[in-house]
Amino acid sequence: MTTIFAVEYRYDISRTSDIETLRPKHREFLKGLHEAGMLIASGPWMDAAAPGALLLVRGDSHEAVMAALDPDPFHRAHLITKRSARAWQPSIGSIA
Repeated sequence: MTTIFAVEYRYDISRTSDIETLRPKHREFLKGLHEAGMLIASGPWMDAAAPGALLLVRGDSHEAVMAALDPDPFHRAHLITKRSARAWQPSIGSIA
């Protein structure tokens, strides 16, 4: 059974230039997951809290989702200081 996971990334704020340099490859990777039907949506947080992003990802398990995200260029370059995923069940809206 496929579940939706809310994945949060927190970025290393001391490496903003590296983040900017790798952002095109990071987004290319995420577009591939979207085209494969795994990534529903993703985007950066827009408030003044710690920089990061939220990704909505389909997967069979927490482990499968995290493994699918392991090749992300941001993850491979250690630009993500915290990565967490929680199973999420939308009850209202277009993906419910």
